[in-house]
Amino acid sequence: MDAVPPVIDRLKLEAKRQGLWNLFLPHRLPDFLPKELSPALYLSNREYGVLCEIMGRSFLCPEACNCSAPDTGNMEVFLKHGSASQQKLYLESLLDGTIRSAFLMTEPDIASSDATNIETQLTKKIVNINGKKTTKYILNGRKWWSTGAMDPRCKIALVLAKMDYSQVSNEVDSDKGAHGSHTVVLVPMEKVQMVRALTVFGYDDAPHGHAE
Repeated sequence: MDAVPPVIDRLKLEAKRQGLWNLFLPHRLPDFLPKELSPALYLSNREYGVLCEIMGRSFLCPEACNCSAPDTGNMEVFLKHGSASQQKLYLESLLDGTIRSAFLMTEPDIASSDATNIETQLTKKIVNINGKKTTKYILNGRKWWSTGAMDPRCKIALVLAKMDYSQVSNEVDSDKGAHGSHTVVLVPMEKVQMVRALTVFGYDDAPHGHAE
């Protein structure tokens, strides 16, 4: 935690007090989440874009207002596609600014800017446990330049992968082609194997970092 600027928590409290918190949110939160996590005013994309230009002049400002990547995009994924239990477990803490997240897409052996090249696989299996059929998923792949994964406050990773149904017989719609087989998997950071921290021009960009 030594790399986290000590002033950031005080700045977050001040941003909340002034209503400058979670300005990126596109629409209202589910009723079971605390109302104080909502922004004081819902902004259009244009209005938020102007504020992003201003916040982007400071290294601390986006995080101080809980408007920094990759958390903003990840929170929108949770908000739109997450289950109620996932929202309660991760989204609430992200909205409160008490944890961070990472988005794992880039891979070392391919041109990851074209998502059809992604090699990380999520394999679906049907296994028998005590005579009862159970669905299991196995995630296997290697990611790097995973911004935010080195942050000591990072608790959850959203991992881009391709579905693999080859272990399942009679799977409906198992062949979705190059553009229909992608999925995003939630992986707690304690389940991710960190290989090394990567540097940009010799800098590790702590506390967020870029991990393999």
